[in-house]
Amino acid sequence: MLDPSSAYVLAVVFVATLVRSTLGFGEALIAVPLLALRLPLYVAAPLAVLVSVEMACVIVFQDWRQVHLRSAGALILAALPGIPLGIALLAKGNEHLVKLILGVVIIGFSLYSLVNRRTLHLQDDHGGWLFGCGFLSGVLGGAYGMNGPPLAVYGALRRWSPQHFRATLQGYFLVASLAGLTGYVSLGLWTGTITRYFLLSLPAVVVATLLGRAVNRRMKGHGFLRLVYVGLIAIGSVLVVEAVRR
Repeated sequence: MLDPSSAYVLAVVFVATLVRSTLGFGEALIAVPLLALRLPLYVAAPLAVLVSVEMACVIVFQDWRQVHLRSAGALILAALPGIPLGIALLAKGNEHLVKLILGVVIIGFSLYSLVNRRTLHLQDDHGGWLFGCGFLSGVLGGAYGMNGPPLAVYGALRRWSPQHFRATLQGYFLVASLAGLTGYVSLGLWTGTITRYFLLSLPAVVVATLLGRAVNRRMKGHGFLRLVYVGLIAIGSVLVVEAVRR
């Protein structure tokens, strides 16, 4: 029988995995904050990264044909110079101001896209948007472990189908999460507790990933984009609240 902490971890991992497997992003503001309520942050963060790697591996293995390789590769390359800047912001910058500005921009863009039917549509990959969104994803990933929002914005502008959207973002997350995992290992932050929780969560991750895939495959373009923008508004709102409260 599971102890209360283990049951809590499984429930959080399942919900976070289901959200990301369905939409392609969004688990960052679910997994780490909720896991950190019961686990030390040095356990919660590596555990979330391990789950991210497992989930991305399953999705990419199943749906690799849906991955826009050129887009994913360009976003990864653009993120690389942004990661050290994000780390510097975390160490020296005004975290609350950055979160406030980021949250307001995300909310504004998403609200505009929801109400305006003539929003920008990128017919093909655009170098400026690719670099901008990739670079910002690196900054946010380095500072807060939150790569997703700029990637979701780019996917929405490209009007990828729900299946391409989900798979392409996982191609990015797989590389980014492996890099983060390497960093944790190099710092000696991999512990037996992390391994135990990870092995315990494996069935929940697989079930949630497959369930999210089934839901994703039933989604259509316009309705899916509305869900993406609603998800971005939720993320932006959390950032604004965190910035104001602290």
